[in-house]
Amino acid sequence: MKKEDIEKIVREGFSDGNLVRILQGGRETFELIIDEIEKAKKFLTLQFYIFRDDDTGKKIANLLKKKASEGLKVYILYDHFGSFGTPRSFWKELINAGIKVAASRPFKLSAPFKYVRRDHRKLIIIDGIKAFTGGLNIANEYSGFHLRKKEPWRDTGILIEGPAVNQLFEEFRRAWKLWAGESIENFSPLFSFKEGYPVIPIFASSFRGSRRFRKLLYYCIKNSKRFIYITTAYFVPGLRLLNCIIKAARRGVDVKLILPGISDVPAAHYAGRFFYTKLLKAGVRIFHYKDAILHAKSYIFDGQFSIVGSANLDAQSLRWNDEGNVGIWSEDFGFSMKRLFEDDLKRSYEIFLDNWLERPFCERLKEYFFAIFKKRL
Repeated sequence: MKKEDIEKIVREGFSDGNLVRILQGGRETFELIIDEIEKAKKFLTLQFYIFRDDDTGKKIANLLKKKASEGLKVYILYDHFGSFGTPRSFWKELINAGIKVAASRPFKLSAPFKYVRRDHRKLIIIDGIKAFTGGLNIANEYSGFHLRKKEPWRDTGILIEGPAVNQLFEEFRRAWKLWAGESIENFSPLFSFKEGYPVIPIFASSFRGSRRFRKLLYYCIKNSKRFIYITTAYFVPGLRLLNCIIKAARRGVDVKLILPGISDVPAAHYAGRFFYTKLLKAGVRIFHYKDAILHAKSYIFDGQFSIVGSANLDAQSLRWNDEGNVGIWSEDFGFSMKRLFEDDLKRSYEIFLDNWLERPFCERLKEYFFAIFKKRL
């Protein structure tokens, strides 16, 4: 793999000198988010697929109201479908507190079929200096604030500080202009970190953007020499992606997939299992995460290039959704991602071909049935 090839595919450049911290989701991550929001001095932007009015959502909302009362400019962009259950009164209270709120991808009677497209991005930008992104949403199941004995969903995010934040903020500005119809003042602070990682934003907010992201995945899989480690919540690959993964395993690349043992979307769960036999026969190793619902989306290619973000390996993510991901070009960061992957392996169990072929007929029937709809999952 080459950095310049990645830049050509993504049509974006790497920015050097970024500090990047891996976040493993749950209470600790949300406590860090709350702490960073509390320290904000100028403005805050939040973009989420799901923003609920549960304990977690109210905790974040109350903090945002407080920051708005201190004179900060606060912007919230939520996906209309993903946050459909959040009452209007919740948003109205935020607006009355001086917060700018807008919905992306709203339902329109004039174009009902476009509602299949969703804004699946997750992004918080603080003062144009720091940014959170990854797979988590603002809801109890991600924070674990409401849980005592059960674990929150397993997710992966990152905290970035450096020039890449400017690129992420610019993407939010475009999205806000599109859905809110307003412009946000550009604010691009200067960074002078001598050490850090090259980071590239990987957005898919159009059909062309989605195609570029798929092309990037094909490129990385085809050009990996040693290993490919993928963690994803929804795995329903298209034929080309499936063949890329199989060919990589057959040429000797160590391919490991960590997938959910229990899923919040059973249809996608069973549709993905339809492909297990082909993958296992090719030498791909598949693991089911067992301790909690897996919602993370991360990709590690040879330990050199890693991707963390919101995109899963299913048709909804790869063809229909607006997705936000970040690529990090660093063996040091790749080592940290690999160590996180290995920790997740310890909390997973492996699927072996012999046992898999003996699974109950009713399970096979569900797999065949839901695989029929794989292009819509």
